[in-house]
Amino acid sequence: MRNRHALALTLATAATLAAVPATLPAAAATPANHSAAKARCPQLSKKLTWFGDNRDRLQQVIDERGRCGSHRGHDDKRPVAAFDWDNTVVKNDITDATIAWSLRHDKILRPATWKSTSKWMTDEADKALTKACGTKVAVGKPLPTSTDTDCADEIFEVREDGKTMSGAAAFAGKWDHRHTVPQYAWVPQLFAGHTVPELESYAAKARKEALAAPVGATRTVGTHTIPGYARYYDQQRDLIRTLKKAGFDVYIVSAGSEPVTEVWSKSVGVDREHTIAIRSVLDREGRITTWNQGCGGVPVNKGEAIPYIDGKRCWINQEIYGVKGKSAWDKQDPSRRIALGGGDADTDVTFVGDATDAHLVLNRNKNEFMCRAYDNADGRWVVNPMFIEPMKQKPDLYPCSTAAYNAPDGSKSPLLREDGSAVPDEADSVF
Repeated sequence: MRNRHALALTLATAATLAAVPATLPAAAATPANHSAAKARCPQLSKKLTWFGDNRDRLQQVIDERGRCGSHRGHDDKRPVAAFDWDNTVVKNDITDATIAWSLRHDKILRPATWKSTSKWMTDEADKALTKACGTKVAVGKPLPTSTDTDCADEIFEVREDGKTMSGAAAFAGKWDHRHTVPQYAWVPQLFAGHTVPELESYAAKARKEALAAPVGATRTVGTHTIPGYARYYDQQRDLIRTLKKAGFDVYIVSAGSEPVTEVWSKSVGVDREHTIAIRSVLDREGRITTWNQGCGGVPVNKGEAIPYIDGKRCWINQEIYGVKGKSAWDKQDPSRRIALGGGDADTDVTFVGDATDAHLVLNRNKNEFMCRAYDNADGRWVVNPMFIEPMKQKPDLYPCSTAAYNAPDGSKSPLLREDGSAVPDEADSVF
């Protein structure tokens, strides 16, 4: 664990901190010495398309906070940038790709009982999975999901929607909906019994297949049709490469399984040490169990504290800044926050919002995230359409003032600013 320091965008010295403006200015408003710094700073490629002046705004953060800038701060610590993975650095979901590949190649092992795989699994889901997958296969042996489409269908439906194929809830009970979601936590639990190298090999084969498929390709899992391809976003590759050249520490923070994420993240120059995702506890033989490592005072657990919404903040605070105990769930002072955060969904809203210099958002029409982005309270939200197959404009307003906030109990409520006022409903303008 290392301490990283993220200082305000236009901080010249510690004494001038109070005078730092609250907005991220457009390139036209940069200081007079910006052009000189820009000439020697690593530059984002001008051959790659960004929306509006987004490239220039991100470049300004790189110029001012990077190794050649004048606003790094009093102790010269490296600034930190953190990115979500699925649909932020790559197009489409690498977890879905890995599960789909595994189902088509009989890599899911039969558990002793399906209910033992998740502390929140319902009796209805246990019965549905048992009926679909049968009991003929010995416990711990591969299920024939490549030919047993009913079994593959039921597993994928539970993972995808948290329901059985008949529509019954697959998970029930109490959990903090800003700390976890059972079907996300279930993914590494689904691979219990495998070693980390085995899961990495499945992810690598799924990756090769997804990258080779043409853009727009689909794949069928049971009766589910899912995207059959994946692509690294060239703009995000370039951004990560440029940040690293400029002296930033770059992390990936994902709500996926860590071995799967690591297979993909190394291709953008992010190593294991800088990849944070759901961390499974291993048994004495090095096999994945249904237990996860904890965060923020939560000990080893069955999925209560994964990198999900506020959980991503917790894992960043704990793993990057060394914040211990319950305090890891809290917003830290600027010296212990990332400089730049990037994401695409409500799962990313907290850590991206914590960034001191720029909040990069890829628009996937997610209510809480887009309400924060369009409200743009500090003037530093940078909104961009997805670089491949961007979504169409949302036809109606985002329900910011009534139902955009994902409450801990799972309900939806008004999204509030720090002063307690409600964010007004917002129109979709970047698509």
